[in-house]
Amino acid sequence: MRALLAGLILLALALPAYAAPAAPAPAAAPAVAAGSVVTEEELRQVIREFLVKKTEHLSAQVVVKKIGVSGDLKLPAGKASFEVVAPNRWEGYGSTSLALIVRVDDQVKKNLTVQVEVEALAEMVVATRTLERGEVVSAADVALDRRDLAHVQGRFSRTPDEVVGLRVKSAIRANAPLRGDYLERVPVVKSGQLVTIVAENDVVRITATGRAKLSGAVGDTISVQNLSSQKEIAARVVDATTVKVDF
Repeated sequence: MRALLAGLILLALALPAYAAPAAPAPAAAPAVAAGSVVTEEELRQVIREFLVKKTEHLSAQVVVKKIGVSGDLKLPAGKASFEVVAPNRWEGYGSTSLALIVRVDDQVKKNLTVQVEVEALAEMVVATRTLERGEVVSAADVALDRRDLAHVQGRFSRTPDEVVGLRVKSAIRANAPLRGDYLERVPVVKSGQLVTIVAENDVVRITATGRAKLSGAVGDTISVQNLSSQKEIAARVVDATTVKVDF
């Protein structure tokens, strides 16, 4: 029995050791380029920050009503930066198209067109009634109200003092903003009337009679004919009867 056991042991030592089959090597994962994603909200925030700076000079209540960005933006790996460019003459209100330039490591990767709409409400002078051509504006004819700057193309008056006493050049409907190009100063000197021409400095004062060749409001420079010399000179209107030559 002992001889049989010894034989079996010797046989086992003579055979090669059994090894379990090796597991197959995992398949190599496909290479994926590292990159980044800029979310839609992040893109909107870039535009909002630009619009805040663009409109800070307006002295108006600014509301961004539309930012035409849709979806996230996938970019290659690197440091991303953004630049927003507006049309040269855009004042910051109304509707327009902005260019959103996206760079990665200072190289342009995207150039997007973004539609925006901005409401800018500013206090301005409006007519309380219809003002006809030739009327002189009084304090009772105007009031202050908030209006969108886009509807007046930036041409409006901020205080009643700017318009009271001016004459209406073309009819202005009730509740409409008063624009400076719709008004003019009331002439106090009429074309053809006689005026006193005054020329003076710290040493001497000279006066002469002249005839206005043009109508003019106080502060206007008009052409006046000196009746003594028959020469025409430029003079500044002082009041309804006097013009002044500065020398």
